Amino acid sequence: MPAKNFVSYEEFFNFYLQEHSQPANRRLHAIGTSLGLLTVIVPLVIGHPLYALAWPVVAYGFAWTGHFLIEGNKPASFGHPFWSFISDFRMVWLMLTGRLEDRLAQLPAQTGEPL
Repeated sequence: MPAKNFVSYEEFFNFYLQEHSQPANRRLHAIGTSLGLLTVIVPLVIGHPLYALAWPVVAYGFAWTGHFLIEGNKPASFGHPFWSFISDFRMVWLMLTGRLEDRLAQLPAQTGEPL
């Protein structure tokens, strides 16, 4: 199935948040993003930069587990990798700053359209 086209990043981000409706999936994303960052930073700091190449396995492993086992949907990164990467950090930032629930409450009704 072809990737859905979005008019703007904000339209995509609304879709992205709808695809992360389950709190457990969002927590897995936060864990994966945090560990993914550490997987890059720590090897660079200790002088073993090749280990930093493991970040996709760490970060996406948690995220994709959440999608396949909790949400039961296809990760948005399959159709929109760059916007999904940015959106994951944005979603985690909203979680950390306590603003995600308010942002979720502002979402338009879910259309049910596949990615």
